[in-house]
Amino acid sequence: MTAITFRELTPADAPATAAIELDLFADDNPWSQRAFETEFAARHTFYVGAFEGETLVGYAGLAMLGPREDPEFEVHTIGVDRAYQGRGLGRALMDQLVHAADLLDGPIFLEVRTDNVPAIRLYESYGFFILDTRKGYYQPSGADAYSMMRRRASENEGSAP
Repeated sequence: MTAITFRELTPADAPATAAIELDLFADDNPWSQRAFETEFAARHTFYVGAFEGETLVGYAGLAMLGPREDPEFEVHTIGVDRAYQGRGLGRALMDQLVHAADLLDGPIFLEVRTDNVPAIRLYESYGFFILDTRKGYYQPSGADAYSMMRRRASENEGSAP
């Protein structure tokens, strides 16, 4: 197996990202190639990919909302190719997103399916906690989501994984 490398995603990576997204989230309106192209090109987003050689095997995206002096962040998406799950790639990708948000000391928000226990445990290990339940959030499946939050790094001293 080739070593996994990480780099920022560009619009040229959108087809591979959309293919993984379709496989992972087919029941919940997966993002299209065009949606990823738009997200990768936006000035307020940061998307990182995990690659084995030239093959994309995971991705994660973070948006910065509000002014740079007092930002909030939102995890837009995170996904790991099924063949690479259970190898720590989700955590490695999350490390990238949390580090980016911590650089500007902003809180992070996200939504996660209430039945996605591995993801919930991962997020909790970073200090995320459940704010609320959003009934029927994911469509068309109708699955519920937890809204979760991680406080600013300056409020989380000592709680990083």
